[in-house]
Amino acid sequence: MADPKGFLNHGREVAKSRPVEVRLKDWNEVYVPGSLLPIISKQAGRCMDCGIPFCHNGCPLGNLIPEWNDYAYREDWAAASDRLHATNNFPEFTGRLCPAPCESACVLGINQPAVTIKNVEVSIIDKAWETGDVAARAPERLSGKTVAVIGSGPAGLAAAQQLTRAGHTVAVYERADRIGGLLRYGIPEFKMEKRHINRRIEQMRAEGTRFRTGVEIGVDLKATDLKKRYDAVVIAAGATTARDLPVPGRDLNGVHQAMEYLPLANKVQEGDFVAPPISAEGKHVVVIGGGDTGADCVGTAHRQGAASVTQLEIMPRPNDERHPLAQPWPTFPMLYKVTSAHEEGGERVYSVSTTHFEGDEDGNVQWLHLTEVEFVDGKLTAKPGTERKIPAQLVTLAMGFTGTDRENGLVEQFGLELDERGNVARDADFQTNVPGVFVAGDAGRGQSLIVWAIAEGRSAARGVDRFLTGASDLPAPIRPTDRSLMV
Repeated sequence: MADPKGFLNHGREVAKSRPVEVRLKDWNEVYVPGSLLPIISKQAGRCMDCGIPFCHNGCPLGNLIPEWNDYAYREDWAAASDRLHATNNFPEFTGRLCPAPCESACVLGINQPAVTIKNVEVSIIDKAWETGDVAARAPERLSGKTVAVIGSGPAGLAAAQQLTRAGHTVAVYERADRIGGLLRYGIPEFKMEKRHINRRIEQMRAEGTRFRTGVEIGVDLKATDLKKRYDAVVIAAGATTARDLPVPGRDLNGVHQAMEYLPLANKVQEGDFVAPPISAEGKHVVVIGGGDTGADCVGTAHRQGAASVTQLEIMPRPNDERHPLAQPWPTFPMLYKVTSAHEEGGERVYSVSTTHFEGDEDGNVQWLHLTEVEFVDGKLTAKPGTERKIPAQLVTLAMGFTGTDRENGLVEQFGLELDERGNVARDADFQTNVPGVFVAGDAGRGQSLIVWAIAEGRSAARGVDRFLTGASDLPAPIRPTDRSLMV
């Protein structure tokens, strides 16, 4: 145990954010650089090294949290990095982007603020990069087997790295012009600077993984031809079919899916555009959807100079604290969150539903009409007399995703079977109904968290390795049927 009295002597302390008026002038990460290291040893010392560490089960990766908390407390950064990488290929991604279900399952969290596990994690990996403790791990020998990975998000990259290190020759196919999937173009720069992706890609290249950008399987290269070229295929193409809002006025100019809006802002940061083709500058912006993607749209609109930003959510406002009966410890509770984007301004409106959009004579959206809703007999029902309209010159739809892409022909060309939710069906080894074709991440699980994507990639890699060689020593932290610890 790091510090037997750590949780008694020290309160929870998190990373400091830069002032709002400062960070809105740039696209850098919101936190003060270097603010964690002076406090992180004491924060890691709050870990109680529980006999049964429920944080292991809160995280699907099975992270060895008490172990690397102990090393971080002692400032043995090399050992901490080793234990961290034992279960997680990309802790600099999860330490910045994951909502930390491990902290919701922290035993200390029963009656005190939980250990700042996420902050400790990102401190360890950032220190490891700084000191050169993150190195390429090329395989000692090659198997002679080849694997194609479709998609370069966290699931695809995790599967690729695991299989490369197992000795297989792996090529990652990405339809975008850069590697990273939603990490690259869906996550704003202020949440994770893309240099973190770039150096991981360089590490993977040094290990032997090959990357092919600008190639959409099913369009640029037929799925059947890809299968002939490789001994195995991993589909990690994500759940990119966005949920739409079929109401009158949906086709007006200025109404966009979030994934039409966010990537263009990221491309400005990559140097592809001087200004984004879709911009919030000077406009009244409405974001429909109260989740993380919606918050990303809010923060992006602030930085682009929006006149106002309003975020709508059809469900009621969540509680501020965990309900002991409805969402008991150690489940991952649905709570009211104030993200960095929400700290920067804007209005959040709950229990409302959009009825239609209103435009001007040129076909540009100008107003959003909504009504308040409430649950009646278990169904959301409009409340009479609550209809109103709000100004909306840019609307982003951030209402989640419904399944993997069906329009590019990948599913049909492979002949894949889907489950009842529209995801690619797979067996216990993550193999689809087509021998040698596996699926990992949101394409098989449905929309989920980054830690589940990496866990899926690692687990699918074991299935592929066993398929190719007859046995595997690769870890498999989850089964395809495992789900989050939620009520």
